[in-house]
Amino acid sequence: MKSIRGGLAVGALGGALVLMVAGCSSGGGKTAEGAPAGAPNATAAARPAVSAAVVSIEPANGAADVKPSGALKVSVAGGKLTTVKVTGPDGKEVPGALAADGLSWLPADALSVSSKYQVSAQAADAAGTVATAESGFTTLTPAKEADPHDNIADNETYGVGMIVSLVFNKDVKEKAAVEKGVTFETSDGTVVKGHWFGDRRVDFRPEKYWKPGTKVTVRYRLKGVEISPGVYGGVDRDEPFSIGRSQISTADMATDQMTVERDGQAAETVPVTGGKPGFDTWNGTMVISEKYESTRMTSRGVTTPGSGDEYDIDDVPHAMRLTDSGTFVHGNYWGRGVFGKSNTSHGCVGISDAKGGSDGSRAGTFFHSSLVGDVVTVVNSKSDKVRPDNGLSGWNLDWSAW
Repeated sequence: MKSIRGGLAVGALGGALVLMVAGCSSGGGKTAEGAPAGAPNATAAARPAVSAAVVSIEPANGAADVKPSGALKVSVAGGKLTTVKVTGPDGKEVPGALAADGLSWLPADALSVSSKYQVSAQAADAAGTVATAESGFTTLTPAKEADPHDNIADNETYGVGMIVSLVFNKDVKEKAAVEKGVTFETSDGTVVKGHWFGDRRVDFRPEKYWKPGTKVTVRYRLKGVEISPGVYGGVDRDEPFSIGRSQISTADMATDQMTVERDGQAAETVPVTGGKPGFDTWNGTMVISEKYESTRMTSRGVTTPGSGDEYDIDDVPHAMRLTDSGTFVHGNYWGRGVFGKSNTSHGCVGISDAKGGSDGSRAGTFFHSSLVGDVVTVVNSKSDKVRPDNGLSGWNLDWSAW
């Protein structure tokens, strides 16, 4: 039995908790001598007025296994809501918003799973008489959760072309709900939007390259998001990162020269070698996604036409990944007299280096001046344009299609 305020009864409406509570009013009329029987006595207190407002809270008080999204709603009939307060197990207030007509309230985001919530609401009728209601419920514990992961690390600094890529280990059916559960807070107000590549990957970027010095925090609130029937997002966390100086490089496969601009100023021109005929380097804008002082490369790791058993080099120096299909910009110690003159690689952009990697070489200098997130654009190759989902190549997709 729920408590009754002001001596009024508690009723149920549509399975939701409904309470009508009296507001107080004062009387002030005189009682004349010889007044008719039953007339109020001057010493008697006026009876409380009953509010016409009826507040409803869904789910009902004591409900368990409540879905964290779409189940919580506070509404009123015969009046307008004035205050709604929802608190979770940590005592923090759940953000939400009143409808413009004052008749309902909804939470801004999905609730947490496996959590107890308390709700209190107040409304007033046309006469200003107040009604209140309270309820408590518990959200469900998911039977299945996804294990999403992204490509950023806390407090790292990235280049202006950085794209945040979030990958799920289960198919996502409720894509809009996932996008709502991922928000970007930026120091300069930069707007970030997501684009799906299939049912498991969503990439996020602004319309144009990030501005140098921008501070970014990605806020994931996916634990309470049902990404597919019976499967929840599995992660609530914040990930801050920063954007460093601007470095944009353009590799021209017709001249075998790569120009490097830092903060809009020409910094250097680097002789390179690109993909030979049949192994032409992808055209288009790519982004450095990984950096290795030294790594093994085999032609089996290249998912492009013509790749086979042509090479297996276990100590490629100063390697920076540009695509998932195996395109790198890296140091090359086995080529002689080709840089700036001819294209001899299997699709990578090669820069002169020494065996074991020399930090003083052209490749070493470029490697140490580069950040994950830096832009490398290839032009005048005989290859096709790189696909937007091949690495962090989403800049090749127009914003209108993003």
